[in-house]
Amino acid sequence: MLNRILLIFAFGLFFSCGQESKKEEEVSTRVVNVPLFNGDSAYFFVEKQVKFGPRVPNTTSHQAAGNYFVDQFNKYGAVVIEQKFEAVSFDGQRLSLRNIIASFNPAQQKRILLAAHWDTRPFADKDEVKPDAPFDGADDGASGVGVLLEVARQLSKQAPTVGVDIILFDGEDWGEKNSMSNQINLPEGLQSWWCLGSQYWSKNKHKKNYSAYYGILLDMVGSKRAHFYREGLSLEFAPAIVAKVWNTAARIGYSDYFVKQNSGEITDDHQFVNHVAKIPMIDIVHYHPVLGYFGDYHHTQKDNLDLISKETLQAVGATITNVIYYEE
Repeated sequence: MLNRILLIFAFGLFFSCGQESKKEEEVSTRVVNVPLFNGDSAYFFVEKQVKFGPRVPNTTSHQAAGNYFVDQFNKYGAVVIEQKFEAVSFDGQRLSLRNIIASFNPAQQKRILLAAHWDTRPFADKDEVKPDAPFDGADDGASGVGVLLEVARQLSKQAPTVGVDIILFDGEDWGEKNSMSNQINLPEGLQSWWCLGSQYWSKNKHKKNYSAYYGILLDMVGSKRAHFYREGLSLEFAPAIVAKVWNTAARIGYSDYFVKQNSGEITDDHQFVNHVAKIPMIDIVHYHPVLGYFGDYHHTQKDNLDLISKETLQAVGATITNVIYYEE
């Protein structure tokens, strides 16, 4: 009798597992009409930003670029909010900043948050020749924004089943110089000299009681031969979303870019969205297995258009687009 019960149990377990495997297979193979992300278009948006000049807060280039983003999002039919605020930098500059929020499918309750920072660091303090000069910020800032503008263009042509909010954070890159790290006391209410826009938004969301199912941050996602490892803070707060994105990249042929290996955590805009806004957000950011995060061009004059790869932009943009349109 016992053997018969065990046999029945084993058969039931086998049948149940078989059903689960079949369900997973059905989900992974379902066909969704995903619009084709255009890497050439994303490159155009990166180039457009670089032509404005360094998007350093309080400059005409910064103002012009921000106006351009607002115009583009309006053109794509988004509900656009400009969240203007002031902040003080580590070196005593009073900065006029604005987060730019573009919402698609605003009536949808389930929402996905996409983000990047759009400002440029005011000095290339890692550059051996011109450490005090501004730089183009083609990858550090413009690449993530370029991808999101192309995503917005696709959203305007074909609505997904979920709502999508794109936030361009300002004031991300005016953190203290390396030589001054931990030497300047932070003012009350500020947790870091970096990521001023995401800190402000996380405490003052553009919409009362706003939340999102999850968020994806893009930072330095356009360089040639870029690789994206699974960042530590992303794994801590949103491991399922990390798996979703990296598995999607593998499914559509971009596993060479999205490497299924773990790396340490970094301070970036997702830190404050996770800790303060309480929205699970991951960071897609370039990681070099020898040099670490960012690469040798980070905060130098080498961060220019020569660095940018349409193929890398395509890999990141196509992955994000597939993730969005496969949401139910």
